[in-house]
Amino acid sequence: MRRKEFRMEQQEEIDQFLDEMTFGCLGTVNEDGWPHITPVNFVYYKGKIYFHGSRFGQKMKHLKTSDKVTFLVAKEYALIPSYYTDPELACPATAYFKSVWVKGTAEMVEDSAEKAEALQAFMQKLQPEGGFRPITAEDPEYAARIKGVAVVAINIMDMTAKFKFGQNLREEVRDQVITSLYSRKAELDEETARLMRLYCPGHDKGEANKGDR
Repeated sequence: MRRKEFRMEQQEEIDQFLDEMTFGCLGTVNEDGWPHITPVNFVYYKGKIYFHGSRFGQKMKHLKTSDKVTFLVAKEYALIPSYYTDPELACPATAYFKSVWVKGTAEMVEDSAEKAEALQAFMQKLQPEGGFRPITAEDPEYAARIKGVAVVAINIMDMTAKFKFGQNLREEVRDQVITSLYSRKAELDEETARLMRLYCPGHDKGEANKGDR
């Protein structure tokens, strides 16, 4: 059963996470009925998930078998050792993370203008510093390439997000974990502590953004 305290309902937070992440895992159905997972770069644009690839790749073959797909985007922020909260038992050991799961149908994009717009959104996401000519369907230098590449849109039927950052902990235990994270100083520990304060029930978000512990 999903822990409801970890469920993220704010679409703005979900959109921001999807904008930050560059790849996810596409779930398709193989020709023999077995599920298959493929990591792909993606862009979340105008309410759809877009990815691209060869017209003759394995995932494209799977989509001919069934257009039903799932898509998962996840990021682990910190491993939390058991001894942060219990000197003996292993049970409290966990991980803090964000994940977004999508169920939908995949559709080959054939319209050149939509393909160009999706590919331009890809470039703006993956190469935000620029250094390329904007992709448009009218540009003769891009026309053949746009026609040759396969662009797929996932029409989203259901989207659920889980952001786990100690929302189930008592305040004193949560403070203990936050203190331990600041002491450990691993790559994402400070950010994890900030998100713990941000997402925990009743916490002042303004204070959470100060990072003053």
